[in-house]
Amino acid sequence: MFFCGSWKRRRKGDALAKLIVIGAGAAGMMAAGQAASAGLDVLLLEKMSRPGNKIRISGKGRCNLTNASPLHDFISHFNREGRFLHQPFSYFFVDELMKFFTELGLPLVRERGDRIFPASGRAGDVVETLQQWLDSVGVELRHQAIVEQIRTGQGNVTGVRCNGETLPCTRIILAAGGASYPVTGSSGDGFRLAASVGHTVAALRPALVPLVVDDPTVRAMAGLDLKNVGLRIYIDGKRRASDFGEVGFTRFGIGGPIILTHSRMIVDALRTTKEVTVSLDLKPALDETKLDNRLQRDLHARRDESIESVLRGLLPREMVATCLNYCAVDARKSARLINGRERMRLRRLLKDFRIDITGHRPLAEAIVTAGGIPPAEINPRTMESTRVKGLYLCGELLDIDGDTGGYNLQAAFSTGWLAGRSAAAA
Repeated sequence: MFFCGSWKRRRKGDALAKLIVIGAGAAGMMAAGQAASAGLDVLLLEKMSRPGNKIRISGKGRCNLTNASPLHDFISHFNREGRFLHQPFSYFFVDELMKFFTELGLPLVRERGDRIFPASGRAGDVVETLQQWLDSVGVELRHQAIVEQIRTGQGNVTGVRCNGETLPCTRIILAAGGASYPVTGSSGDGFRLAASVGHTVAALRPALVPLVVDDPTVRAMAGLDLKNVGLRIYIDGKRRASDFGEVGFTRFGIGGPIILTHSRMIVDALRTTKEVTVSLDLKPALDETKLDNRLQRDLHARRDESIESVLRGLLPREMVATCLNYCAVDARKSARLINGRERMRLRRLLKDFRIDITGHRPLAEAIVTAGGIPPAEINPRTMESTRVKGLYLCGELLDIDGDTGGYNLQAAFSTGWLAGRSAAAA
């Protein structure tokens, strides 16, 4: 275990107060570096053996830093509390983040959906760039430093208890992350620390998480990815959302970008015992009439083949047997013998492939955490707590979660930037 020890000042004669930042993720590293750049003596405490573990696995190891969509569209990709981000984004948004990294020598590229990645395609390069920047501005980074307590007195922060020792300070930025992917260090410590000094914590639950399906025929298609499919979501029989994009089948159910995007709503519905059904339109480019005409042409042109063979021209091989089973059609049946009712059942299934959702994967497997510190308890102009003076909160601790596509990392960087600058100006 790393011994926190006494905090030796890096700048002799500097009269500025000390700042402790808890958590060396995206928000914490940005906050620490901005505060140090503004002249504060900063100590950054990280419980893991290295910083930025969650950044390293983001974007499938490529790190989707942000998204270049306009502000109004960007904020629409968050839950209803996303309006809180107007203030942090007014100070530090997409253009500023991209300029920040490119000026540090990290080239960026824009990809499909306006997603921004490091040109190298390596998330580790983002972390390395941040580490070099922190070192250049004089941030002291300590690893395996477990913060057990935030100390306060007369409504102000006074220090932290770290690895059994008290480290005094007059300002603290709490950026300890959420509770998803605990192996990266985001194990919910920040929520406990915030609650201990008077903050409320909205129920923690997974967001951007794959869904569970009990139907073995669906799970048998594990490994199959469908691109360009339509999605409709029904909750207690009422259509609640629709989308278009990619869906993937897993050994426990379904996932993929558009499933993850709507998973928070589905998780909340399941928590209140509502029935959730997902409908996939496997042929969204064709309406019912055009699809029926296509089926008739294929059945006639290939009338001497089995229906199983004919459907391989319309569906991925892995789906053919499942679809025929659902439609109660013998896979070996000759295409010439398919009657009107069977064709109708096939057509309906291709336009409305229904899957009953029975659960979701645990919070530990979610990309982000839903729930957390209510934004109402944080000053949006400074990120300072309204409960404890000198305490700033940022990143995934906040009850603000967004879609996949770079939105959550931008929120972490922006709230971290504002917290660091505000702590330095206090």
